Amino acid sequence: MRNNIFTKVFTYCFVTAIIWFLYKLFIDLKYTNDIPRVEIVIENRENVEIVTESDTKLELKYILQWTSPTNVPFVYLGKGRQGFIDRNCSFTNCFVTDNESYLGDYTKFDVIAFAGPEVRFMTKQAFFDRLPKRRSPHQKYVFASIESAENYPVCSDSFDGFFNWTWTYRLDSDAQWGYIVIRDSTNKIVGPKKNMHWMKLEDMDPVSENLSIILRNKTKAAAWFISNCYSRSGREIFVQRLQKRLAKYDLGIDIYGECGSMKCPRDRNDECNKLIEKDYYFYLSFENSFAEDYVTEKLLHPLKNNAVPIVYGGANYTRFMPNGIYLNARELGPEKLALKMYELIKDPEMYAGFFKWKNHYSYYGRHESIETNDYCRFCSMLNEEDLVNRTSVYEKFRSWWDPPSRC
Repeated sequence: MRNNIFTKVFTYCFVTAIIWFLYKLFIDLKYTNDIPRVEIVIENRENVEIVTESDTKLELKYILQWTSPTNVPFVYLGKGRQGFIDRNCSFTNCFVTDNESYLGDYTKFDVIAFAGPEVRFMTKQAFFDRLPKRRSPHQKYVFASIESAENYPVCSDSFDGFFNWTWTYRLDSDAQWGYIVIRDSTNKIVGPKKNMHWMKLEDMDPVSENLSIILRNKTKAAAWFISNCYSRSGREIFVQRLQKRLAKYDLGIDIYGECGSMKCPRDRNDECNKLIEKDYYFYLSFENSFAEDYVTEKLLHPLKNNAVPIVYGGANYTRFMPNGIYLNARELGPEKLALKMYELIKDPEMYAGFFKWKNHYSYYGRHESIETNDYCRFCSMLNEEDLVNRTSVYEKFRSWWDPPSRC
């Protein structure tokens, strides 16, 4: 009796479940056919990325951050596609994650990116063991650094033959990650690059009368905005020596920030820039280390604000400026530099000659245009089939990256 009742209950539940399942299947199929566009959902434990039909016209390019996503430069890449979308890049089909399991297997990623400041520690056994053990022929291993090679050398042959692309401030990198863009009078991008073809200074047009008046009204010798008071380049020591030489001519350097007595918070950039433009003949564009092509935004401050740059770094500055528009502190030394500054201040016409370039060239930050935005460019590279399919390996990466005699 009990067995009969149990059998009837089981049969009833089973048949009811089958009917409910078939009903749900019918409803799902009906509504699926009514939907005009399809959504593909790619999901894992960390991210949910929704890609519509319009997005799938271009295949997603997956970038894996093998090193920390919270450190410079990766912190600015953003997550998923958002960084490229927010920048209004021409290509937004690049997807960024630090989750090695996102695609199930890290060998499926198009790019595996390594932040340079962390790569230097990977030569030690504990870190070296964390490097990928497998790679696919289609993958690009990318060394990415916006920091100076002098401050962050690799000091090891372990990465020779390891990287396919480089993404750095160096002008011979596969992808640029720099600070400066140079345009000519037609707004065409002409630099910086290794072989610049500048107009000769004598062929340039004279400065306008309006600019001449602005230059004549300057009242102070030089400004320096600085927050890092101790550097490998020893720039702070050079400035001390220069101050002593300038004192002979009753001139000085106003030092703003953590290392000086003057204040102008850099979060009020416009005010600080107006100070340079209005008051100062010269601005110290002094780098914290010496490395090839390492020229930062410090050079833009004087060039965009009517002051003569005094440079101190390891770059060949003719790749960034024509001769005759700047003073090179390392080449001149404190004594000759102080004298040259004094002579230019006393001779308005000679000083104005340092600005003739403004009739023919203009300077910008790379982030100021989608055309030169480094993040946009990197995504666009992944969409260039010829470039992606080309075999490239840095067989002697250490000698390419590390400055001579650094390690």
